[in-house]
Amino acid sequence: MRPHVLLSVAVSVDGYIDDTGPDRFPLSNAADFDRVDALRAESDAILVGARTLRRDNPRLLVADPARRAARVADGKPAHPLGVVITARGELDPERVFWHQDAARVVYTTADGLTAATAAVGGLADVVATAGLADVLDDLGRRGVARLMVEGGGRVHTAFLAAGLADELRVAVAPMLVGQADAPRFLHPGAFPGGPARRFRLAEVTALGDVAVLRYLPKLTSA
Repeated sequence: MRPHVLLSVAVSVDGYIDDTGPDRFPLSNAADFDRVDALRAESDAILVGARTLRRDNPRLLVADPARRAARVADGKPAHPLGVVITARGELDPERVFWHQDAARVVYTTADGLTAATAAVGGLADVVATAGLADVLDDLGRRGVARLMVEGGGRVHTAFLAAGLADELRVAVAPMLVGQADAPRFLHPGAFPGGPARRFRLAEVTALGDVAVLRYLPKLTSA
């Protein structure tokens, strides 16, 4: 069975997920960071694209010790499985992601398999797949029931265009980036139903000055 797929993102009011500076732009506040940490603790795996891994150098761990302890008490590892997808297999083994006490898996194409294996084959399980549906099938076989997708924009676009996202949580920060070259939440795509289709809004939460919107994008979502 495929996992439940949750896309998680923080955006500016004008739809950007970062600015053009070298450091990560802080869109969220402390309360929203804690919300994201709780979502991570509830997840069996966390997925990012290789571009996000290179740009942000994320750890993708559960920060709160009590949440880690609760996972261990439930018979789970302290941190979710870390998942990276890459088409070309271009991965930097020096990123902090690879050197932590958590299991790692890389999904790539047949063309990217050699490069990915050479880069991180000793640090992660490297698997060639035919696309996102195959990734979800393999994660399901690994026992992943809940998958949290944390970006970037190309990855979120791919999941939504393929109709594979069960849930979307968007934290909207009260600021404007306005830089044409800054990364955006989504790229152009052939999304199911096109612009006339409306998602179901399941919940709106205010966390200080951040509004968190919970959408159910699938037509069959309950």
